[in-house]
Amino acid sequence: MALSVRMRLGAGLAAGALAVAAAGAASAASAQASSSPGPNTPERVATGLLPSALPGAAAFGTTPPSTPEQVSFILNERDLSQLESAVTSGLTSFDTVSQFASTYGQTPGVVSALTSYLASFGITTSVYPGNVDVSASGTAGEFDAALSVTQQNFHVPAQHSSDGYQVPAQTVYSATGAPELPARLAQDVLAILGLTNYAPFASHAVHVSSSVTATSSSSSGDQPGDYLPSDFAAHYGLDPLYKQANGSGETIGIVTLAALDTGAPQYFWQHVANVPNTGRTVTVDNIDGGPGAPSDASGSGETDLDVEQSGGLAPGANVIVYQAPNTDPGFIDAFFAAASQNTVDTLSTSWGESETILDASVAADQETAAYTAAFDEAFLELGAQGQSVFDAAGDDGAYDAYGDIGTTNLSVDTPADSPYATASGGTTLPVTATFTGPDGSATVTVPNQRAWGWDYLWSAEAAVNGQSYAEAAEANIGGGGGGYSVLEPEPSYQKLVSGTSSYDGVQYLTPTDYESVVPGTNFIEPTEWNVTSKPPLVSGAGSGRAVPDVSADADPVSGYLLYEPSFVAIGQPALQGGWGGTSFIGPQFNGSTAVIDSYLGHRIGLWNPFLYALAAGPDSPVTPLNQLGTGNDNLFYTGNPGQLYNPATGLGVPNLAKFASDLAGLW
Repeated sequence: MALSVRMRLGAGLAAGALAVAAAGAASAASAQASSSPGPNTPERVATGLLPSALPGAAAFGTTPPSTPEQVSFILNERDLSQLESAVTSGLTSFDTVSQFASTYGQTPGVVSALTSYLASFGITTSVYPGNVDVSASGTAGEFDAALSVTQQNFHVPAQHSSDGYQVPAQTVYSATGAPELPARLAQDVLAILGLTNYAPFASHAVHVSSSVTATSSSSSGDQPGDYLPSDFAAHYGLDPLYKQANGSGETIGIVTLAALDTGAPQYFWQHVANVPNTGRTVTVDNIDGGPGAPSDASGSGETDLDVEQSGGLAPGANVIVYQAPNTDPGFIDAFFAAASQNTVDTLSTSWGESETILDASVAADQETAAYTAAFDEAFLELGAQGQSVFDAAGDDGAYDAYGDIGTTNLSVDTPADSPYATASGGTTLPVTATFTGPDGSATVTVPNQRAWGWDYLWSAEAAVNGQSYAEAAEANIGGGGGGYSVLEPEPSYQKLVSGTSSYDGVQYLTPTDYESVVPGTNFIEPTEWNVTSKPPLVSGAGSGRAVPDVSADADPVSGYLLYEPSFVAIGQPALQGGWGGTSFIGPQFNGSTAVIDSYLGHRIGLWNPFLYALAAGPDSPVTPLNQLGTGNDNLFYTGNPGQLYNPATGLGVPNLAKFASDLAGLW
């Protein structure tokens, strides 16, 4: 059998392209100018996923008007260019929430006009203090009347995902078209999210089966697959900071769409990871009513590992878990809650999906371009307030779309593609691994830290499982997400280093069988591969935001222990080794930031402007992984010799104590 990979790929619904958004905004402005609508003329507003357009969805009746609903109105931030420039240039002083609201949030008049309009239909509202997110509660009938929509109930079949995992079949309500507001209100509303309770989100997590035995010479005595937060600290230079700081006085934030297993992180810290008991707190903040009870199926393991890893690296830091319903307004509200409270100093999430599925959704009129901009707005508020943000870059290597929509094109993950978050990529640490199957065993050795790409194990998997090389390859698509965004432009800080606009690649997988992926549209993508064990080296030019920014060990073969009590309910032990995925890296950098903040005595905000500037200097705190060709790739992108950046691992792997010391000289 194959590696028994469980890869639950993210589905943070950040929809569409900025280019499409700009074009749409320009078209809307042109249409508005030509028709000169009055202030109360109905005008369409961007919305989120409408499951009524999903393949196989079948309506079976009108949504009862009394159905309770939660809807988020995301407003346009003011002086957006100034805000974007400030955050990407590297701030050393930060706004309070009230300062952000008065400078960049919408005016009280705009907010009051919207809330008054909704109140006239019986809808109650709560305005996040940054004046960007208005959370509204009402009934289906009230929202239908206020937004000129019709909602129906739908049966939605299970949707495609990789490695046998699927977004489950659901019975949901959904609007059947885009909402409308009077033009005087619509001009200030970026998106209206929540006119459905469809739950398409799933978490990143990758697991190797017990048929893999990994060993290495580790100074900690821990073996690959059983690594702890302390091993991460040793591998990436955090240890020296513990002599002066442990995160005391800082607060870590986790944004997640599944409930934390009560007591899981405390048990892990005390009984597994030997983390000192400092009396710090773990607080759960249920956003929009919360995600329901913990369960493995809902992704509680993701939440558990996020808290275990981030808190395990910063023993003195408090932790707040923003756990939200598995809906698009739930996800976005969790970020705005963290920003509006302005309590957490650093924040991570490990949920996302491919840009390709977003493009497909736009083509099918399921989602709109404004959703990507909504995530950017949340990250911009966090950045302006000095709150660091990290997001997992994905676990399908250069082929992120393979895990959700099933296409075989090069693609990156979103919202990790946002220029206002630090995209966290994956490596494989030195390891010797023995794979066992029905046809015997085979051993592979990774002698040096490399980009995480599972091409190194395809020959062994084929040998022990009686497969062809191509069959083993397609059964084990795994690697650190990386490549070039087609939705987000290249940020200014990436222009500081060499290598962000050119690449070398190893063509193990050549996309074939181009076809229309979305029925009834011209959305054409490849759906199969030609596979070779002797890949040619190719070169090319990239454009757009390059992903990731920085990387660390994410390969489950050289991975970590996870304690998840919800495993027990499905007949598995609560403590398991062999876990990985870039899900681990975002929380690890999150916890590391709490230690760095504690060491410096202040927040550092978005890493990226400082990290890229320092990497371009004479004594970089980041080591590039620039070996060219096979043995250092994420299934396509490889090292970029002589350059500071490559899309397989970004800037490379950090020395966190060196990074902290360098930052100290900038304030």
